[in-house]
Amino acid sequence: MKIAMFTDAFFPRINGVSVSVKSYAQELTKLGHQVCVVCLEYSQEQQRSSFFDEKESDSSSPFKIVRIPSFPLVFSKEDRMVRLSTWHFVKKQMELFAPDVIHINSEWTVGYLGSLYARKKKIPVVFTFHTMWEDYLANYITFLPSFTTKKIGVDVVKYYLKKSDVIIAPTKRIAKVVERYGIHKDVQILPTGIPDEKMKYSVLRSFSVLSHLKNKCPNIMGKKILLFVGRIVKEKNLLFLFDVLKKVQENHKKAVLLFVGNGPYLEELRQTAVERGLENSVFFTGYIPPDDLVYFYRLASVFVFPSKTETQGLVTVEAMISGLPVVAIGELGTKDVMQGDNGGFMTGDNIEEFAGKVSLLLSDANLRKVKSAEAVQWGKKWNISSLTPKLIDCYNMAVQSGEKSEE
Repeated sequence: MKIAMFTDAFFPRINGVSVSVKSYAQELTKLGHQVCVVCLEYSQEQQRSSFFDEKESDSSSPFKIVRIPSFPLVFSKEDRMVRLSTWHFVKKQMELFAPDVIHINSEWTVGYLGSLYARKKKIPVVFTFHTMWEDYLANYITFLPSFTTKKIGVDVVKYYLKKSDVIIAPTKRIAKVVERYGIHKDVQILPTGIPDEKMKYSVLRSFSVLSHLKNKCPNIMGKKILLFVGRIVKEKNLLFLFDVLKKVQENHKKAVLLFVGNGPYLEELRQTAVERGLENSVFFTGYIPPDDLVYFYRLASVFVFPSKTETQGLVTVEAMISGLPVVAIGELGTKDVMQGDNGGFMTGDNIEEFAGKVSLLLSDANLRKVKSAEAVQWGKKWNISSLTPKLIDCYNMAVQSGEKSEE
């Protein structure tokens, strides 16, 4: 099958959507399908600042990548958009590729061009509802009232839901949002899978990563590390962890907090740590290559995840697969992933409760061992090799739906 995956986020831009698209594109290619990822062209500056690995350049990719010239957004320096005048370029590329199905993974300009081409050529469309834009937009478009950004977010997503032959949601909770939006279609539940190779561990490489961390954060050695991995953005509720850390340190003096990741909120968060007197207890690595994250999961004592707007929580799954117990606020995607206290503890949006569960794992070695083993078993559900056949079923459903509409 020939599959064109349209996305407004792709590497070197790192988020849940870009990880999902790349992971599934690689797995589909392994299974003999032809994949073309249509995405944005990023500036050289962005590629350098995100440590874009040249050995993983577009030319060496196992699947085809088509990049569309783009321009930066005023309200989000990490993100870009394409001009609709690039339609003719996209149309020519798609005619050369001749897709059997179009998979739209984002709701902005690249996604729209995919929708437009599918409509004109009568190609079946699969749409993955990755992002709760009704919650996120207010963090980016601050000059509009929240009820306005919420409406924009809902309306944009509804456009794609209506145009799709098959809708995919990463969790049951997101599937319910589709119904709330008034779209009465069956929704296929399919989380983003974790590739086996991403969690491979090398003792030799672990020494190198540890040495790098020691040089960058010398005061972290010998401490109990509470680890956060992800984009450093306001909507992740990261200041919550500062309060949690202070509470945990009342009983665990050696507890520290490590943020692994980059994002527009990084410098402000770093400054806030200093203002709160936490400069010797809170550490930041900046961007870390995805293949090196496993070493940080193995190094930490507890994975802490305070986000309340996550649709999937892939880093939570990665932590579990690595045997790292999780303490997380049980909302949206996190609730669907953990489904209770599987692989750790799911708490409310409450500092005392959250800090209490972290302290429990730090205090009770037996409990931590049990939760670690539980996390590994639970995390196996997200193995990408077992999830990709379900994605192929979605593509076949879309093609069959298109054939019926032509009869």
